[in-house]
Amino acid sequence: MLGFRLAFYGDDFTGSADALQALCQGGVRTVLFTTPPTEAELEQFDNLEAIGIAGQSRSMTPDEMDEKLRPILQFLNELDTPLIHYKVCSTFDSAPDVGNIGHVINMGAEITGSSYVPLAVGVPELGRFVVFANHFAHFDDEVYRLDRHPVMRDHPITPMDESDLRKHLAEQTTKTVANVDVRTLAEPIDTIRSDIGALTDDAEIVLFDTLTRDHLEKVGEILWTEAQESATPLFTVGSSGVEYALSHHWKKTGESSRSPTFPAADTVEQLVVVSGSASPVTDDQIGWAVENDFTPIRLNTSKLVDPNAARSEVQRAVADAVATVNKGNSVVLFTARGPGDRAISRTREKARELELQENTGRVIGERQGEILREILLETDLERACVSGGDTCSYVTPELAIYALEMVVPTAPGSPLCLAHSRNSNFDGLEIALKGGQLGQTDYYGRIREGR
Repeated sequence: MLGFRLAFYGDDFTGSADALQALCQGGVRTVLFTTPPTEAELEQFDNLEAIGIAGQSRSMTPDEMDEKLRPILQFLNELDTPLIHYKVCSTFDSAPDVGNIGHVINMGAEITGSSYVPLAVGVPELGRFVVFANHFAHFDDEVYRLDRHPVMRDHPITPMDESDLRKHLAEQTTKTVANVDVRTLAEPIDTIRSDIGALTDDAEIVLFDTLTRDHLEKVGEILWTEAQESATPLFTVGSSGVEYALSHHWKKTGESSRSPTFPAADTVEQLVVVSGSASPVTDDQIGWAVENDFTPIRLNTSKLVDPNAARSEVQRAVADAVATVNKGNSVVLFTARGPGDRAISRTREKARELELQENTGRVIGERQGEILREILLETDLERACVSGGDTCSYVTPELAIYALEMVVPTAPGSPLCLAHSRNSNFDGLEIALKGGQLGQTDYYGRIREGR
């Protein structure tokens, strides 16, 4: 197949869009696919330098990863690329039973034959830092150690009760982890690489601290040099910090000479937002939207998980949204307002009562996809926004989207994109896929205005 500098798989859709944005802003021509592309699909896009595949593995069990993720990693390994990146959330969301990053490290190392796996999680641009192997994240003008972070310590699926990523990974893999800390990163590149060589005599994973942009640039230089010298694709795991690191390095060396320009997209009169996030950040964004001419529509998630009530709830939500749009208003359909919303516990109780075997998040997300699809079919809306990492993963397939190109970087990690769909009704749709914790308070306004 065609040769690329980098190929990545994102463990959810919003994280994949984050990596897409990092590369595009660095002048690297990149397209994000939703499934492994055919050669014909690749050839639709001129001068591609990198590709990504947006996935759902953050919500998969290890068995599901073996079934669904392994073939994709094998596909990436067959591409003509020196570096393969498994992109994880910048807050390292994972647990032994769901989103197991250690399991993927085992799988990726086996498939690619990488002698060791670099792990780069910090992204200073997004307020994510790793110091002496401990992870810190920005929230509400403060920086918290991850096990004390107001959102991540209480995450409903993957609560982070350990900030030392070595200890966190020890619950997911038997591979040993070494740390290239901030003291080592202060040394010249040759010294750092020599230290890595010594570390990999015993360790199979090398975790890089990242506190500053200078650290990130050094990580980028190390990754690219190691990949260029490797006889097999270098399998790397980490956040979009990997893409930022490589982009900075390529820009510095002149290997990426394209100067990206992103003129503002046109303003649309109306926007439809579908939110499945319970994050306080998204709650603030919904609050802003309601105060700025968006009509709120709460989705009854207890009904959406009930096979006997789901269809009527979908029809009710679609009818209300279409009526709102026909009046000339924007609309935000949401499942919860923050982590303390009582709808969350009521839905869990309903799922237990129904003895549901399916992942309730997946069920709700797929129903939200149906809602958005039917709203778009019944209106002339040209732009949409979906909030929540897992929600985006489940909603996007309902629109038959197979590829995304970035239009404008409206917020760090949450760009406005152009959708390529196998359904002509949605081909050319402008869509923003936003992680629950990302974006400014007026994010939905920015998307509506294309700025």
